[in-house]
Amino acid sequence: MTLGNFIQRVRVVFKHAADNDLISRPVRYGQGFKRPSKKTLRLERASKGHNLFTRADLQRILNAASVPLRAMILLGINCGLGNADCCRLPGQALDLDRGFLDYPRTKTGMDRRCPLWPETVEALKAALTRRPEPKHSAHAGLVFITRFGQAWYTDTSESPISYEFGKLLRKLVINSRKGLGFYTLRHTFRTVADESKDQPAVDFIMGHEVPHMSSVYRETISDERLKAVVGHVHGWLFPVEKEEKDAKIIPFAKTNAS
Repeated sequence: MTLGNFIQRVRVVFKHAADNDLISRPVRYGQGFKRPSKKTLRLERASKGHNLFTRADLQRILNAASVPLRAMILLGINCGLGNADCCRLPGQALDLDRGFLDYPRTKTGMDRRCPLWPETVEALKAALTRRPEPKHSAHAGLVFITRFGQAWYTDTSESPISYEFGKLLRKLVINSRKGLGFYTLRHTFRTVADESKDQPAVDFIMGHEVPHMSSVYRETISDERLKAVVGHVHGWLFPVEKEEKDAKIIPFAKTNAS
């Protein structure tokens, strides 16, 4: 996947140059400079194993994470946010009083709405309380600022969030499976959320662009359906004891009903 993205970026640069007469003639790449086939990608994924965290992995990760990183991890497993989503998250996308995130996906611009777990709201409030002042005015609206006063995102693949999360995985020895990283949270959310059996609601939370006419005609999805999806993932990650179930004490559902 990384190789394919690199090749595609190079092609885009040279196509732009050719289309705007910045080079004398289009570049001829030859047969060797093309994206890997779908078969090659499938075999590569199979060699790595499932790109997922277990419940035990995530509970250890959350317990060991620093304040801002814990908030970002919870956004990843609560709403399927990726690295860039968290790093560029504006404060105006959050409604912590009502417990919702409204944040178009940075990659595609697709609308996205997600109910926030109580744990996520608490972690975000803690991160905002300890948030350093940004050094640049352009970063003033961001939720997350590094301890050096910089944004968590960069224009390179070596972003602070990837580095810090990778360091945490190595510390906890959860990096034995090849390919695990912050984006694995998005894979894990999708995999668990699909068990809620409401694919349109899961797509909406993740900001997925679905090439089907139903997505054209569907104008909105109710908050109750969105809550059911994230509630299912919450129940998987934070299973309640049998006594609590019998008493119908479900923390996430109770909080959102109040």
